[in-house]
Amino acid sequence: MKFKSGFVAIIGRPNVGKSTLMNQVIGQKIAIMSDKPQTTRNKIHGVYTANNSQIVFLDTPGIHKRQSKLGDYMNQTAIGTLGEVEAVLFLVDASEGLGGGDRFIAEQLKQVKTPVFLVLNKIDKLAPEALLPLIEQYRKLHEFAEIVPISAKMGNNVNTLLEQIGKYLPEGPQYYPDDQVTDHPEQFVCAELIREKILHMTREEIPHSIAVTIEDMRVAENGVVHISAVIFVERDSQKGIIIGKQGAMLKEVGRRARTDIENLLGSKIFLELWVKVKKDWRNQDRVLRDLGFHKDL
Repeated sequence: MKFKSGFVAIIGRPNVGKSTLMNQVIGQKIAIMSDKPQTTRNKIHGVYTANNSQIVFLDTPGIHKRQSKLGDYMNQTAIGTLGEVEAVLFLVDASEGLGGGDRFIAEQLKQVKTPVFLVLNKIDKLAPEALLPLIEQYRKLHEFAEIVPISAKMGNNVNTLLEQIGKYLPEGPQYYPDDQVTDHPEQFVCAELIREKILHMTREEIPHSIAVTIEDMRVAENGVVHISAVIFVERDSQKGIIIGKQGAMLKEVGRRARTDIENLLGSKIFLELWVKVKKDWRNQDRVLRDLGFHKDL
């Protein structure tokens, strides 16, 4: 049997479960998850390899109403992937129903010539009798190549989704080795895992005002990986929140992040965290480039 391969974009409103789906498919955490919208800022490439095929998933930022230059970058990144792939997964939250955000994305999809799948996520939260009427509502928005209900969190029907994607893959090379699950460098994933912990632990004023960069990452003679990371915020008050009373918040962020990073790297790590203020960084092109949001600026 000939080998098949291709690229598949996961697109949808913020917080519909795009990162959860990709992590479920890959079998480990490579994209951060949070109940706060717009947590994914870059295209995250996840690699799924089977016996006779390889799918490279692009987990895109959620398309949303822009509020900053960073928001523009995220929307451009998400929409820009649609011309690069063999198929598009339009992921929706079945438990919330059809909304204005889904209609907006469906309009963008009318320009797409590649097959578009409607993937209804979170069906574990939906009454079974409500599923078919919901599918009919979405069917009026676009001519979908396939319609697949799933629960990314529970894993329900995810294998069926992979089988359906396989039908649309062309013959092609194996782009990545069997054991490689992402094309992002380890530093990027480590920074994202740190940012995830902050998202989980902070209030509304913090989440979209933070960025994390890895300043240094090296292996000591005893095999321990030393990582120095900087957390950027926009205001002095936010710096105080991240550090916490007597450094308690920052220590807890480090403790939680260390566990995930050790699982990722398979090594003991020593993690140093610093907090710096870059005022209004989300609206400054130069700062966005310095933090890695550069391709479309």
